[in-house]
Amino acid sequence: MTEHSAGWDLSADLQEPEILEPGDRAAIPTGIAVEIPPCWEGQIRPRSGLALHSGLGILNSPGTIDADYRGEIKVILFNASAEAVTIQPSMRIAQLVVCPVAEVTFEESAALEDSNRSTGGFGHTGV
Repeated sequence: MTEHSAGWDLSADLQEPEILEPGDRAAIPTGIAVEIPPCWEGQIRPRSGLALHSGLGILNSPGTIDADYRGEIKVILFNASAEAVTIQPSMRIAQLVVCPVAEVTFEESAALEDSNRSTGGFGHTGV
C-alpha cells in the first residue's frame, strides 16, 4: 500500500496475472486488512488512469469498508472496455480513502419540510 495525499494506492496481491474479459468482474485481493476507527469508513475508489486507458472501474464505486470489518480488502474490478485487460501481480488497482461518517438519528414524520428541489430527481439540479 503506497500513501499519497488523498489516500493510499491498493495493489493486486496475485501470484499470476488475471485476465478480465469485456464485461467481466472479479474480486481482486490486496493482501491487506485494516482497522478503521469507529465513526470512520474506508472508501475504495477507482484509479482514473485505469478507467481512461484500460476501461477498468470499480463496480460498487465507491466501495465501503465498515469500521468493524477485519477481513482482507478485495477490490471488485469491472472491465467496461471492448478488449480483455490483464491484471498483473502488484499492479495498482484502486485507492483507499478514509473518511468520517456522521452519526445521525432518523425520526419518523408524516411530512417533510419543503425545498427548492422538492421531489425532482435525475437531472433536476441543472446542467
